[in-house]
Amino acid sequence: MSSTSPKLAVFAQFAALAKSVAHKHRLELLEQVAQGERSVEVLAQRTGLSIANASQHLQQMRRVGIVTARREGKFVFYKLADDAVLDLLTALRRIAERNIAEVDRLVRTYFNDRDSLEPVSREQLLELSRAAAVIVLDVRPPDEFALGHLPGAVNIPFRELEARLAEFDPAQEIVAYCRGP
Repeated sequence: MSSTSPKLAVFAQFAALAKSVAHKHRLELLEQVAQGERSVEVLAQRTGLSIANASQHLQQMRRVGIVTARREGKFVFYKLADDAVLDLLTALRRIAERNIAEVDRLVRTYFNDRDSLEPVSREQLLELSRAAAVIVLDVRPPDEFALGHLPGAVNIPFRELEARLAEFDPAQEIVAYCRGP
């Protein structure tokens, strides 16, 4: 008699995959890697982790196939294994926002604290941008902007935003975007 059924063996692999993302630092690293291929050093700096700690988290995710790695000289670069990882992250976010009261409260508090800001759909943004009715402002770091951005977008990293807003006509509407929803 077999001690492990094939079904349980598959579930064990699913559990290993789930365990590999079951840590706040790994999710933060995945968010960074989702923006494009990055070295361990850059990922550590962006997340505030030590290089050794970031490397250990990334290696665990590599072992289960969530990220891939390539070596270039002394540096190791990581990227998402495929778009299914983005789907997984999106599903986690949606489920958490819908079912975990604390997540819902944090999201509502964040957006309620943004004064009179209002979301703009992709369709609205494209229409406004084509009509030159808005300035499209990308507040991501320059390396993320360089990997891809909306046509005509102006890059001003969030940390520089307050100091540089005077560069814009106060009568002109501004639509800003970043990496998150």
